[in-house]
Amino acid sequence: MADIVKAVTDWFDSTKLHEQITDVDAAGLFSNPWFLVPFIGIILYLLYKKNFKDILLIGILMGVWWVSGTDYMATLVIDNELQMDKILPVVFGGAATLGLVIYIFFGRSD
Repeated sequence: MADIVKAVTDWFDSTKLHEQITDVDAAGLFSNPWFLVPFIGIILYLLYKKNFKDILLIGILMGVWWVSGTDYMATLVIDNELQMDKILPVVFGGAATLGLVIYIFFGRSD
């Protein structure tokens, strides 16, 4: 089991996915027509189909992405040490977001 976990973490480190996500230029992304036109098209299509659940989930994903790039999140780990006084709001915010997503999927019917 440890070999599988090590293989997955080595693969994840080799992809440099975390660096790619943190290096995204949000202002450049949302002014790029190659991203903006399909994104607006998807949102308009979901509005036409009255699929507000998916629009809300897209909004939640964009919000989590935005929050993960704030200065507050950058100061959670200093010198490879987790700052315990700052982690509690992140844990409660994540739990509330997860609870909302679970409610959206399982709690109500459309």
